[in-house]
Amino acid sequence: MAELALLCETAGLEVVGETIQNLDSPHPDTFIGSGKVEEIKILAEENLANVIIFDNELLPRHQRELEQRFESVRVLDRTALILDIFAQHASTREGALQVELAQYEYRLPRLTRAWTHLARQAGGGGGRTGSVGGVGLRGPGETQLEIDRREIRHRIAHLKEEIEKVRAHRSNYRAQRKRAHIPIVAIVGYTNAGKSTLLNRLSKSNVYVANQLFATLDPTTRRVSLPGGHISLFTDTVGFIQKLPTQLIAAFRATLEEISEADLLIHLVDITHPNALAQFKSVQQTLIEINAGHIPVITALNKIDRLKNPPSLEEYTNAIPISALTGQGLPELLNAIEQELFETFVPVYVRLPYQQGQLISLFHEEGHVETVEHDRHGVVMRGQIPLRLLARFQPFLQPAKSSSPR
Repeated sequence: MAELALLCETAGLEVVGETIQNLDSPHPDTFIGSGKVEEIKILAEENLANVIIFDNELLPRHQRELEQRFESVRVLDRTALILDIFAQHASTREGALQVELAQYEYRLPRLTRAWTHLARQAGGGGGRTGSVGGVGLRGPGETQLEIDRREIRHRIAHLKEEIEKVRAHRSNYRAQRKRAHIPIVAIVGYTNAGKSTLLNRLSKSNVYVANQLFATLDPTTRRVSLPGGHISLFTDTVGFIQKLPTQLIAAFRATLEEISEADLLIHLVDITHPNALAQFKSVQQTLIEINAGHIPVITALNKIDRLKNPPSLEEYTNAIPISALTGQGLPELLNAIEQELFETFVPVYVRLPYQQGQLISLFHEEGHVETVEHDRHGVVMRGQIPLRLLARFQPFLQPAKSSSPR
């Protein structure tokens, strides 16, 4: 509920009250029980509230029934609130396209409630009392609804085409970076964990930073020099959150691919947050959902300058305490990044088709080749490659005895 309140504040709303209810299953009509509906209605009237927000995603019928019960008060769910925040923060064409697509896909099944005013506003004789009170309203309402649905479907199709162009552009850009053999490090984490602050500190840049949720929607990439003289590209990505709307994950596929194509992930955790561990696990689950669970991860426990005692590292994998604001712990973080990218090798046994000439060359240039065999299907190679390159060879791995990385 504290997170929902923070989301409301980020959207520009003032929270005047809150309530919870524990149910074994949602009420089929109103999501919450009838008694709780009346309680919330009274609470809203007493506080002059004009919007009621649920922390769960409501079905269209739940939203329609609740708005009828609450009369003049709007009803939103967590998904609509997050979509509204994204719409406010979408400053680039790419971000705006992705947010608009997510909004339309969310609203399409909810259009029925948007046209209930046609049943209330009488035209001609439709508003007079009597047995024919609704005659003349139902037809036009349904016609307009179908027109609206058709227009939105056309708009969705157009947005998907435009986003595919963005996706292709990003894919080409990533291919160029891969040909340059510059490793890519994606900074991921819960929203407002300090990702942009960390990128600014490491790259000496001025990426927009704000103490609010979802301040960054579009990926920002900067060059960072590592202690041993190597160069890498660090990408600041959109923040995650619990119950991230599925529409956003689908619409932001082009953006999230920046994460799934990275060589290494820096999972930034706000260690001062009371629910830090829950946020950590939520991000881990989201990474799996976007097919980035196989990428090596270094966990950075941020904001240790606000702690009186050192943080416990037991619950976090491969963790390094840092402060992106003061720079504390950043040398240790950069050393760990360099070791993961350039010093840690893993054994692999792959069958590369002849069409994958770039990967064959990459194995020879960056790895340690032990054996090479040619057959009609391709090149069978055994040896060791940098851990950061493992994801590129993943589709071609063959069963082999594993050994520890050196």
